[in-house]
Amino acid sequence: MSAGGMREMTHRFLPGVAILITLAVCAAGAGEFGVVEDVEFLAGCDGVLQRYVVGLPDGFDAGVARDVCVALHGHGSDRWQFVRDGRDECRAVRDVARAHSMIFVSPDYRASTSWMGPKAESDVVQIIGEVKRAYRVGRVFVCGGSMGGSSALTFAALHPELVDGVVCLNGTANHIEYDQFQDAIRDSFGGTKLEAVEEYKKRSAEYWPERFTMPVAITAGGKDTTVPPGSSVRLAGILERLGRPVLLIMREDGGHATNYDDTKAAFEFVIQQAATE
Repeated sequence: MSAGGMREMTHRFLPGVAILITLAVCAAGAGEFGVVEDVEFLAGCDGVLQRYVVGLPDGFDAGVARDVCVALHGHGSDRWQFVRDGRDECRAVRDVARAHSMIFVSPDYRASTSWMGPKAESDVVQIIGEVKRAYRVGRVFVCGGSMGGSSALTFAALHPELVDGVVCLNGTANHIEYDQFQDAIRDSFGGTKLEAVEEYKKRSAEYWPERFTMPVAITAGGKDTTVPPGSSVRLAGILERLGRPVLLIMREDGGHATNYDDTKAAFEFVIQQAATE
């Protein structure tokens, strides 16, 4: 599709199956994917209508198996962040996905402040299943920044059988330790740390290093006060001692952001390592 071109589609299916809603998106304005589709589906866990975005590479051939990039947005954002945002992390993830002709998937995963609670987890499992039914899929890579990076680690620890590589940009690996955005996390996890301690532990990747059977890349900033780097750095160290393929990019003077080159290096690492698995 040429820059400025549009694709508009409307399909309706039975409940529980993806519903592709009417869309007209300028390809150049949406990260230069060949086609961008906004998809509605009925969540299997509670029947609530949810959404995710699919970006297909230029010249997409449905007969060829493609790897999938699942990009998880940060706190306060939505499914369009990694599709449209010009910040370094988002641009780099888009560019790597496009360079490797990946199918790009960006879910709402339940809420702008979900932190990968049980319903968000169920939605992402469902989305991956629907993408695999709709397209020929090779490997699945999960990535995100901040809340999205934390959620990528959580999801990979909970569902290692669905993930072939994970990229965590400035995320936490320990929800019992983490002390910010607690109102949102309480709502997502079903209670406070005292009320639902097992849920917080279950969603803390640092407690489950043995589940990281896939390549992992983590970026962190030494001066990050929004999501302090301690737990994700510790997780990287444990994975290294276990002999797992892991890359830690730690910028001691960095804050709560990852630059373009570091984001790209992290994503390329997991792709290359996954190819040798």
